[in-house]
Amino acid sequence: MIENELTTLRNGAALPLAELSEMPLSDFLQWIIDLTGRQWRIASYFGAMEEEGVSLWCVLAGTDKRLAVMRSWVEHVLPSIVLACPEAHLFEREIAEQCGLALDGHPWLKPVRYQRGMQETDARGNLAPALPGSGAFYRVEGEEVHEVAVGPVHAGIIEPGHFRFQCHGEKVYHLEIALGYQHRGIERALAKGPHPASLYQMETVAGDTTIGHASAYAMVNEALGDIQASTAAEAVRALALELERLANHCGDMGALAGDVGFLPTMSFCGRLRGDFLNMTALLCGSRFGRGLIRPGGTLFGCSPQQSRELIRRLHAIRLDYGDAVRILFDADLVMTRFDKTGIVSREDALAAGLVGPAARACGIARDVRSDHPFGFYRACGLPMQTAASGDVLARAQVRWKESVAAMDYVHERLDYMPEGDTMRACPPARPEMLAVALVEGWRGEICHTAITDRAGRFLRYKIVDPSFHNWTGLALALRNEQISDFPLCNKSFNLSYCGFDL
Repeated sequence: MIENELTTLRNGAALPLAELSEMPLSDFLQWIIDLTGRQWRIASYFGAMEEEGVSLWCVLAGTDKRLAVMRSWVEHVLPSIVLACPEAHLFEREIAEQCGLALDGHPWLKPVRYQRGMQETDARGNLAPALPGSGAFYRVEGEEVHEVAVGPVHAGIIEPGHFRFQCHGEKVYHLEIALGYQHRGIERALAKGPHPASLYQMETVAGDTTIGHASAYAMVNEALGDIQASTAAEAVRALALELERLANHCGDMGALAGDVGFLPTMSFCGRLRGDFLNMTALLCGSRFGRGLIRPGGTLFGCSPQQSRELIRRLHAIRLDYGDAVRILFDADLVMTRFDKTGIVSREDALAAGLVGPAARACGIARDVRSDHPFGFYRACGLPMQTAASGDVLARAQVRWKESVAAMDYVHERLDYMPEGDTMRACPPARPEMLAVALVEGWRGEICHTAITDRAGRFLRYKIVDPSFHNWTGLALALRNEQISDFPLCNKSFNLSYCGFDL
């Protein structure tokens, strides 16, 4: 088979399962390896429990705005392709634990998250519950090498996550991250859906990414129902998505300043984040955008009066935000801490499959709004923002550049909001279909994939939050760094625990 013979579709589209032929497992795995070596990347890779066994599905994001979908079948043992395709490592571990498969050849097979009923063998050879953090950790041996364990319980209001450092003095040789302590079972709850609660669960996949995940869910349902949201609705969705990006990027700029003790920017950005959230509240009544996006459109439009008020607020926020970031980047003490700290090379970022600002800070031009445009971005996109150094400074610079671009975009949309109804009835999902939706959330690529059964219900609904791709990037950023730089590196990624623990 050649690349042109792949089954492909556009972002936000659906295809009948009958058009997706089943590959032999060896061909399926080899094509993942080959395509990821040709500038394609894994957007989603998962298994589905069916009566006959386990079906395997892989969505690859490629060139020319195409998504390739491949399907295969496995009975008991899944051969690992991690040594040839490192970005598959977490996907394979997840498939093994969710579908009860043995994984042959994986270099570090451990639980991704807690799964009820899973067991593993303890040091004495006895079966024990397979809990996150309970297995062996990678260890560096040698004189004066020591181990530092952080978490899973942290100070303040934060979800659990465990970080195991292998150090020599203050220098970190290796960081291993164990997550999944608070597994909520959202994907399991979606089986045979959509249910009345499904949309509300989507709005809380990652609470700070309500608009991103709700948009992807709406796009999937619209594709399955064979409708498209109105231009007016797509404009409101784009507006809300960029406001969500602004609120979180602004909050992150303040948090980065706080981690190096630069209080002026920390204080200003903390307030300004709230101002951006209040702009979303003016749009729909919720600071996080709850209740705005529904399959078929949006429950709220944007009136001329709202547009004028949002523009007024944006102008005031923009001035203060610019001043707060300017003094941050002008401060030598800040630049000393940001520059050359937590470097991830472009090669490592590509191998790990990083997405979003974390990838763009490594010089990788990867953004769903440009590569696989959706909704209003098909007609009115944004310039892609990148940096080259892959360090904390680059990740901060990308956030600020994206903030400037988002503020310009929001202002332009508010000046010319399309008129018309923002809500259409969304028909039920068609049976035996597959739909894929990619959205560029503020952390990066969100991927939702739905497969329907003969009754038009969800046979499998798979969610990939950008944090699933990017936690590996944080581990890479700590290599050969001082352990005291961990909080700063961690904040420069600002990944989601709950978005990972689905």
